[in-house]
Formats: sequence, C-alpha cells, structure tokens
Amino acid sequence: MDVATIQDLGLTKQREVVLQVIRDSHGHLTASEVFSGAKYLLPSISFATVYNSLRYLKDAGHIAEIQFGNGASLYDRRPTRHDHAICTKCGLLTDIQMKIPAKLIGKAAKKSNFKPESLEFTLRGICPDCLGS
Repeated sequence: MDVATIQDLGLTKQREVVLQVIRDSHGHLTASEVFSGAKYLLPSISFATVYNSLRYLKDAGHIAEIQFGNGASLYDRRPTRHDHAICTKCGLLTDIQMKIPAKLIGKAAKKSNFKPESLEFTLRGICPDCLGS
C-alpha cells in the first residue's frame, strides 16, 4: 500500500506512520521493532502511542496480530487468513498460503468440543538457511 492510500484511510499521523512501517516490512515485526521504525519516521512518537496504534490498526482490519503462546506478538501486513512456518533454530517466520480443508476444521472442532472461529496452521521446523549451516 503506498503512502497516498494510507493517507486516504483517514488515520492520525501516528497511525499512518505505524501502518507504513508494517506495510514497508517484508517480515513480521514485534511492537519494539515497529516502534524503532516509527521513531525513525516520527521522532516524537511514544511507545504507548505505537502500542495503541497497533491495537487500533488490528481491530480495524488493517494488520494482523500473530500470537504464539505467551511470547511477544508479531504484526503482519497481511490481515487476510494465511498460515505460517517458523524456524525452531533462528525464529524466522514465513507466510504460507494454503487452503485448510473444511473437513479438517470439522474434525478439530469435534475432538475439542469447540465451536470453530478460525484455524491457523503453524509448521515448526528448520528453515533452509539453518539446514545449510
């Protein structure tokens, strides 16, 4: 998304900067990493403002928040449903675009007695770079 499009969303300057940092990244960022990028673009921005902006942007559907247990959340520029692979050696997180069969969702719901709202697939393993070293 280019800056003009971000500006067309009617966001505050601080939220525009936070969204720009996430959209310009090709990875998944922690709140601290977003803060560092936002601080570079807007030196007066505070961590609290970045954190509140992340929550607003997530709730508005502009970004996605990825949570893995009790660890720090990561923020993703792709708010649409997709899955991930994570390297257990270096922590690299990569997007995977694949379709989850409805039958699998139904089976998981039946086994857990949960009413499904979403299903996320996370492949954990060793990335190609770590395999080569």
